[in-house]
Amino acid sequence: MTDDRPWNASPAGLTLEFCAENLVGVEDAIRAGASRVELCDDLAVGGVTPTGDVVARAVALAHGLGATAMVMVRPRKGDFAYDDAELSAMERTIALAGDLGADGVVFGCVRDRRLDEGATARLARAASGLDMTFHMAFDEISPERQAFALAWLADAGFSRVLAHGDDLARPIDSCLPHLKDLSRAAAGRISVMPGGGVTWENVDRVCEAVGASEAHGTRIVRIAP
Repeated sequence: MTDDRPWNASPAGLTLEFCAENLVGVEDAIRAGASRVELCDDLAVGGVTPTGDVVARAVALAHGLGATAMVMVRPRKGDFAYDDAELSAMERTIALAGDLGADGVVFGCVRDRRLDEGATARLARAASGLDMTFHMAFDEISPERQAFALAWLADAGFSRVLAHGDDLARPIDSCLPHLKDLSRAAAGRISVMPGGGVTWENVDRVCEAVGASEAHGTRIVRIAP
């Protein structure tokens, strides 16, 4: 089946979040229908914090085009268990993102397959007044603990969790039943946003299967060649 929507059209009722490596593709993605941008650096390692200059320029660009901008707060590649020095650096990054006009921040703290409640609460306090996304570190939480984590994050003020539903090596289609279960467990208190293999070609189907109202990806919108 061909998709005959115009280049700048997004699926009805869906919020499309474009995952950007620095400024690459930001303007084109917004013009193609993305209404929110997640700003990262080094997507080859899953994304880390971009520089302040990139944040300032991207926020100005996004706002000028009517979109919002979220900033990845991740000081390094690897796991999501952070020590005190790393958490202090993340707090400073959150403050800088707010000062530069970002709409929100994206972070996740997981230790021993459990939500790191202490670290997450600490960063959530630093992000007071900003939109918050718990990123794909959520998939590192043991499945039997994820429903509790969703409720905890909703209570902590998070708007959404970004999840693939399993290891990224698994195709998104095989993860849809689990993502649907998570969406049901969220009970409308927090959004479950599918990511990892979601593209402009399958976003309608993925969101319908999951019961999601927003989706995330580097190819979440169709950009004219």
